[in-house]
Amino acid sequence: MHCAAHAWIFSGQKVCLGNANEPCYKIAYFHEISRRLGFDEARQACEIGDGVLLSLESEAEQTLIKGLLQNLTKPGSGISDGDFWIGLWRNGKAQASASSCSDMYEWVDGTSSNFRNWYIDEPSCGSEACVVMYHQPTANPGIGGPYLYQWNDDRCNMKHNFICKYIPENVLEKELGDRAAPEYETFPTTTDGKPLTSTKAEDLYHVVISETGIMPNLIYVIIPTIPLLLLILVAFGTCCFQMLHKSEASYNCMKTPTPITI
Repeated sequence: MHCAAHAWIFSGQKVCLGNANEPCYKIAYFHEISRRLGFDEARQACEIGDGVLLSLESEAEQTLIKGLLQNLTKPGSGISDGDFWIGLWRNGKAQASASSCSDMYEWVDGTSSNFRNWYIDEPSCGSEACVVMYHQPTANPGIGGPYLYQWNDDRCNMKHNFICKYIPENVLEKELGDRAAPEYETFPTTTDGKPLTSTKAEDLYHVVISETGIMPNLIYVIIPTIPLLLLILVAFGTCCFQMLHKSEASYNCMKTPTPITI
């Protein structure tokens, strides 16, 4: 399987770095606004794929996501305006101890990072409790500059694109440690920290894990032979029936006396 370090990034494609200690990401962009999701829907969509709505733990990770979005929206890609949900929200739990509006927000995956990248005068802490990353490249700059990659709180029922985040491979391997020994298929990676993408349409981690053992292999052998076994049983039953029928006919002939003609 071939992975290219400078390949285009496509919407819905899982992107990993050349390091098993780094998480993977999936950018979900919908050109049709009607197909975009509310905050809770986006969160559930990530969790269905064993991911979480994006948490940003540092300036470096913010810069990485910015680079992925810039790659996604290259000229000719057909992708333009559309903000992205990230996994930051205000759910009421932190309000009692918060000293400011910004302190009321927390990451849905439990990340304790205090890194924030708010647009100027944000958040507002009114009815807007969920957070998006601005992505409005065609909009005129506001007082805080272009509406790109900085954060804004929005109503949670608004429809936006979203970004999912997936745990690093080494954490995944640790969680699977108590299971049957896995087989690994490792794909090419780079050491320069640049995103890797797969040319296959389906989503991929760098490691594909499949369970092995005696029982699965035995099942794969037995199942295909079931039709043959049934055919043998039918043939055996037919043969036995015919032999039994002939035996009864022969016995009746011996038992019935032959008439004597005078």
